[in-house]
Order: sequence, then structure tokens, then C-alpha cells
Amino acid sequence: MKLIIGGTAQGKLVYVLQKYGLQENMVWDGSLPNEINDIERKRNPIIINHLHQWIKNCMISGGCPEDEIMSFLDCNEDCILICDEVGNGIVPIDPFEREYRERVGRILVQLAKRADEVERIICGIGQKIK
Repeated sequence: MKLIIGGTAQGKLVYVLQKYGLQENMVWDGSLPNEINDIERKRNPIIINHLHQWIKNCMISGGCPEDEIMSFLDCNEDCILICDEVGNGIVPIDPFEREYRERVGRILVQLAKRADEVERIICGIGQKIK
């Protein structure tokens, strides 16, 4: 698994598509696929864009994003996860937003431990972290 992080509008998806020579047909935007054909999975890695948005939606619907993303990775180890860094800046007043921000950060820590590669994208330029 590869983890790509960075600020909003820093060119993370374009960077991934160009670096790996991929098309947008395997990009899941703010959602996880329920089922992927094994043949499709072997052709192209699954790209999850806006992972932070999926985490928020999962929390809103009462799910456990920590467990769900790890279960997803058990079956899709060759995927590429793209997530905004949401822990910078002013701490939100809203309790849900604070919990969301905290959980995204903790999930990214777990994903980074599990990832084969971690890159941070700034101004469309990748910086290898792991």
C-alpha cells in the first residue's frame, strides 16, 4: 500500500496518476469500493482519493473508520490512499470536527506504519517520507 498525504489542492491525485502512469478509471473519490474484480485489480491499483472525506462520512453514518479501512486493506494491499492533512491550523470549536480531525490523524499514523511507501505532496512535488 502507498500513502500519499498533503494539504488541500496540492496536486496529490495528478502526482499519483503521472508517477504511476495510471488513468482516473480506478479512482474512487471519497469512497471505498465494495467489490473489485480480481482481473481489474491486477491491471491497475485501486486509488482512493479524499480518504479524509470517506473517514468523515463513515463517522457521520456511525461506522468505525479505523476498523473498516484496515479490513479494506487486508483484501486490497496494493492500493494507493490519498488523504488531505487536516490537523493543521486552528482547532475547531465543534466537538465533532475536533474528533474527526483527531481520528484522521490517528488513522494516518496507523496507515503510515503499514504502508510500503509514504509521500507528502507540496505544490505538486513529492517528498518521500518512507
